[in-house]
Amino acid sequence: MTTTSASQETPAQSPTADAIQRLRRNPVAKICLLYLALLLFVALGANFLTRYPYDFQDTQRYAVTPSPPDSHHWLGTDEIGRDILSRLLFGARVSLGVTAVVIVLEALIGISLGLVAGYRGGKTDLFLMRLTDIMFAFPDLLLAILLTAIIRSGNQALPGWLSFGPLFFALGIVGWPGIARLVRGQALGLREKEFIEAARATGVKERDILLRHLLPNLSGPIIVQITQDVATVILAEATLSFLGLGVQPPFPSWGTMINDSLRYLNSKPWLLLVPALMLAVTVMVVNFLGDALRDAFDPRLRQ
Repeated sequence: MTTTSASQETPAQSPTADAIQRLRRNPVAKICLLYLALLLFVALGANFLTRYPYDFQDTQRYAVTPSPPDSHHWLGTDEIGRDILSRLLFGARVSLGVTAVVIVLEALIGISLGLVAGYRGGKTDLFLMRLTDIMFAFPDLLLAILLTAIIRSGNQALPGWLSFGPLFFALGIVGWPGIARLVRGQALGLREKEFIEAARATGVKERDILLRHLLPNLSGPIIVQITQDVATVILAEATLSFLGLGVQPPFPSWGTMINDSLRYLNSKPWLLLVPALMLAVTVMVVNFLGDALRDAFDPRLRQ
């Protein structure tokens, strides 16, 4: 009778699948993802989860002064009678929305320039990397403040969501160099690999080599870098809004709420603590998730 071998080789797992499995076994990553999922849920569902619009002023029930939490306003009201909880949740929507747009801009610019510089090399690489070095010469936040102030000086009354344009542009411009340098360094190491040489030898177009051969092999480092940039963008948006250069009234922002509550720090400290705690916890969670992703995608930790 013919017998088959009981022991068969287990097929090797792809690096991405292995990283996802190790990420799923990380309790810190689970907690961070749960928090971010909850934050995204309350941000998208703020219209249904809050009793008041973010710009509603409850001046009939309350005097024009900050009021403490009660049954009508669970976190109290601000100095003009607006519900703190509503503005906090809508502020989460604004913060996540701004971050999403800025991260997309950063990724489009940084990944494109990094891939081209790393693959082509030579004068193209020299020019693009010198441009990146010039961007690195300026502190990110100061450059964002300068760009936002310049744009707003000529456009004082941008209506509605158009008022976010200067913020998108400024944060997107200052954020791409880090991604570009990372992608360029990874592409330099991959462009001499056998599968890239084989693609070139068979006449594959350069665009297809960049998008179908190089880019998929850079997904791990790019995901880690983008996750770490998310925390930076959230903090930068709050800082610009705190200075009056970011999100403009009547739209709520955690940075604006912190700035408005500074005058009541001694008498009504909850006005400052609520948005500051929300901002600090969110940035901390994103940083922890970035560390977990870095550990999961680090090839030195694979067994």
